Amino acid sequence: MSIQVTGKNMETGDAFQTYVTDKARAVLDKYIGPEISGHIRIEKIRGQFKTNCSMRLKTGLMLESQGTGNDPHASADAAMERLEKRVRRYKRRLKDHHHGNSQPATTFSSANDYVVQMDDEAIENTVETTDPVIIAEAVREVREYSVSQAVMQLDLTEQAFMVFRNAGTGTINIVYRREDGHVGWINPEVSAAAAE
Repeated sequence: MSIQVTGKNMETGDAFQTYVTDKARAVLDKYIGPEISGHIRIEKIRGQFKTNCSMRLKTGLMLESQGTGNDPHASADAAMERLEKRVRRYKRRLKDHHHGNSQPATTFSSANDYVVQMDDEAIENTVETTDPVIIAEAVREVREYSVSQAVMQLDLTEQAFMVFRNAGTGTINIVYRREDGHVGWINPEVSAAAAE
């Protein structure tokens, strides 16, 4: 198990790094096993501490959690509690709903992910601009999942939405977190058929 601990706007000493990695290992070894890699980042923001955990399982699934607190230990503890809750939920869903099938779909394709700069003047004016200014570019995996697997993957992360290829139809679908706490699902093929 390789877990990297870093700090932003603060120093993470050896004792604190050992504390955090031991807590993460205890949670993950109990439910998943040792074949995990991850990154834990502690950040100090205006007197508060925020801990972000990202752990990649050997199946390719990504577990994410966050915690905040008045000191680094409290924020790390909150993040580890949330991580443990997600790991327990993940294991329970695999056992209850997938009848022991612990392997999510591994087929994936790639898609470009762009961050576009919004120009305030262009928004205020009605004049169309030719091309937006791209300020970041990355490649994102679009994995093939059933809808229930995609919802489970979204639940394991801190992301607001997830794009996936529907294993049943082969089309690109989106699951997203709604403001009321539920999960929404966009299936464009059904929408196109209903419009005809």
